[in-house]
Amino acid sequence: MPFPIAESWFERQRITDDISLIFEPHVVPLLRCNIWHVQGRDRDLIIDTGAGIQSLRQFANDFLDKPVTAVATHVHIDHIGCHHEFDDCLVHAFECEGLINPDRLVNLAGEAFDPFDIATLNLPVIDGYEISGPMITAIPYADYDLSDFQIHAVPHARTTVEGEMIDLGNRVFEVLHLPGHSPGGIGLWEAETATLFSGDAIYDGPLLDNLHHSNIEHYINTFERLQNLPVKTVHAGHDPSFGRERLMEITGEYLKKWQG
Repeated sequence: MPFPIAESWFERQRITDDISLIFEPHVVPLLRCNIWHVQGRDRDLIIDTGAGIQSLRQFANDFLDKPVTAVATHVHIDHIGCHHEFDDCLVHAFECEGLINPDRLVNLAGEAFDPFDIATLNLPVIDGYEISGPMITAIPYADYDLSDFQIHAVPHARTTVEGEMIDLGNRVFEVLHLPGHSPGGIGLWEAETATLFSGDAIYDGPLLDNLHHSNIEHYINTFERLQNLPVKTVHAGHDPSFGRERLMEITGEYLKKWQG
């Protein structure tokens, strides 16, 4: 059956006056990353860039009117699809090579990934997610060929580490190293508003904690750290945002599981 043509590839929802959620409704839920736009006085943040099916930069041209820093919370394929479209790209040192010279194992695609069948990602069984069939449910335009899908190299990517401050002029975010899901997973913490952009370190859905480079010991340390962080709001890499009460529930459930 041919794919329908999407009226619009991206959708944008304003969360606050200066934070927006961008997402790709026609990418299947397993690979539908939350793309976050934070508007600053002097600089904007784009946190993760989606699957790369269609140009994020072109979609965002109307509201990106300042210099932009594009942060990769980690380098799995659903989070880095459009980083190559931005001049200033940040990624943790442990995963920088996966952005500069994409390696399909690091990026989760594997050598045999077929975008017409996401089962070829060779992921473990994940309750709550469909892991077979094509990665999209529509195409962005009539002659789009899904077989052309690729992970784009970002040779100009630069590394970040724990504690670096990203200053937007009127807002400052601290880089937190939050490994477990992946070795170089990071979050962005704004102490003034108690807001955390968590990437895939934590989200309100089935966590992928048994990937080939996941580490439960690191995950435990990350979740214990998050419990002690005075978080009020979490904007995650997937699924809806949530508050402190839900943060404590999620971390508590997984810590109980991991610690037996």
